[in-house]
Amino acid sequence: MKSKKLSVRAFVATMMGFSGLGLPITGLANHVYGFSPLSVERHAWMSAHNVLGLLFVLSSIWHIVLNRRPLWNYMRSTAAGISSVSREAVLAGLIVACALFVFVGHAFLAGGRG
Repeated sequence: MKSKKLSVRAFVATMMGFSGLGLPITGLANHVYGFSPLSVERHAWMSAHNVLGLLFVLSSIWHIVLNRRPLWNYMRSTAAGISSVSREAVLAGLIVACALFVFVGHAFLAGGRG
């Protein structure tokens, strides 16, 4: 039986997916442990979050490099239609802006009070 050759694109996309899925979990754990003194558990969650963040950023850059031609062709083909923004892009931007307002804004409203 012939072994299948490793697909670098699939590997990088999967690495990006796994690390991206782990980031919110470890970020939530960091938020829970954030006010407690440094313990083994808090240090472990912080380390996991840092490693997953680094893997996500590196695999994202690698993914962009591997897909630079299709990305460049897409950007060139849509450059003429840049003035028309899709409804999906507007909706995604509104959701991100609202999420940032709610989750970051509470820190300003609380005034640093725990």
